Amino acid sequence: MAAAPVRQRSGPGGPRAQLPPCYYEGYLEKRGPKEKASRRLWTCLCGNSLYFFNNAKDSHFVEKLDLSGFVSLKDDCSRDRNLEAARLILRMKDGETKITAPNLESRELWKGFLYSVVDLNVPSYLTLLPGQLQMLKEVVDKERSRRRTRTPTRAPPSRAPPSPLSVPLVGEIPPCFRPVSRTEAEVLLERHPDCGNMLLRPGRDGCSLAVTTRQDLNGSVFRHYRVTQRDQGGYIIDVENPIPCATLHEVIDALVEKTAGTLQPFLLEEPYEENITYVSANDENGERILHTAPSSPLPKAPALPPKQDRWPSSPLNRSPAPDRRILTSSVPASPTNPMRRLILSPSPLAQTFNEELKMKLEKRRASQE
Repeated sequence: MAAAPVRQRSGPGGPRAQLPPCYYEGYLEKRGPKEKASRRLWTCLCGNSLYFFNNAKDSHFVEKLDLSGFVSLKDDCSRDRNLEAARLILRMKDGETKITAPNLESRELWKGFLYSVVDLNVPSYLTLLPGQLQMLKEVVDKERSRRRTRTPTRAPPSRAPPSPLSVPLVGEIPPCFRPVSRTEAEVLLERHPDCGNMLLRPGRDGCSLAVTTRQDLNGSVFRHYRVTQRDQGGYIIDVENPIPCATLHEVIDALVEKTAGTLQPFLLEEPYEENITYVSANDENGERILHTAPSSPLPKAPALPPKQDRWPSSPLNRSPAPDRRILTSSVPASPTNPMRRLILSPSPLAQTFNEELKMKLEKRRASQE
């Protein structure tokens, strides 16, 4: 379903020419918080508001819905009498509005236009064609320009797009930090309920942070808490009784403790490759092909030969080990003989025998004299 052209009509009371520029329009069935039945109305997204008309030819709108109170937008999977119809739940600060689009394609387009106007950013998580995404980009540019010309000296609009933080963060950033907008944070928490229900994200003003939480109470209930950085260091959770924290990790721990563990940090595990792949060109035709590296373990390197001595000696050149019995054999008693020190000392018995022999020799020599 393509965006319908804007019909400029004049008339007393509420001419369309006086409305903001119309970005998208078409028939929708709408049921507000206090309405018991749905009404089929011609709906125009003009600026940051939805205008409802009884039909496409009317110049006066019968109802206006300002999107500045936007909280969330999600699909309603309940069945309709029209099997092709697709439902939406538009949650605002003052209640829920149920919307029914003619078909799934129309619902996806309405979601794209609403998110683009609310966040001033083209949503990347919707199933849209390239031409439709380009149309949303043009809407974002027009709405930004409209808001700048409308309030040239005022502060940025309340639904400004998320901008990078202009102040340095203190300490280590918790793993539940995600650089997403308010709406994208709600979508993440709703799509992955098993990964946690609380994430930290940048604030809209670029100078603060925010914590987005999701809980179930007959449907998704989202809450957003502002976290500001103190001049003297640390952070404060801006609630009725401000909670000071030294680091961002303490901010998350404080919310977990205050809720008795009901709130848990959002930890989404990103997928990783299980095999190593590489691209190479075919030698014959030059075509580049993606290959998968073999998963078998690499062959071990061959063992190095044992290290040899630097000066090897041949067994033929080796001298035989000295025989200890040679050392105990008779060796000339020359004082200059170096082997004399290796001769074993005589035993005490041999020394006594030598002394007796010496005495007998001396007696015999004396008697002869």
